[in-house]
Amino acid sequence: MTEVEITVGDLSMEGTLPERMGITLVEASPERVVGTMPVAGNTQPYGLLHGGASVVLAETLGSIGAALHAARLFNGIAVGIEVNATHHKSARTGSVTGVATPLRLGGMIASYEIVITDESGERVCTARLTCALRRS
Repeated sequence: MTEVEITVGDLSMEGTLPERMGITLVEASPERVVGTMPVAGNTQPYGLLHGGASVVLAETLGSIGAALHAARLFNGIAVGIEVNATHHKSARTGSVTGVATPLRLGGMIASYEIVITDESGERVCTARLTCALRRS
């Protein structure tokens, strides 16, 4: 996979939590954002992928999609206002991939479903993110 450099206004992953967790963007548009994250370094004490790490991946991908949507609409920004996640199974090794697709791209709110899968394609987590869109 090829890493994607995303720039929206002052939005940068440099020096952020997603960078420290090893999140790599693969594809990004308001309609679809794809990213990967290693399991190693993002585990809980039992050696399983930490549920909070899955939520960070989900919120990162959905927020990028919402930010791209806000930028396209009115050169705006997006801020997360609600996130939830269901953890379906664990991952111990390799990497996970998240795919964020919009549920609704409105003028004030953008909501995304984020599906996270392991290397075998099995669903690890399903999350939903809602972002408020603001003029910058």
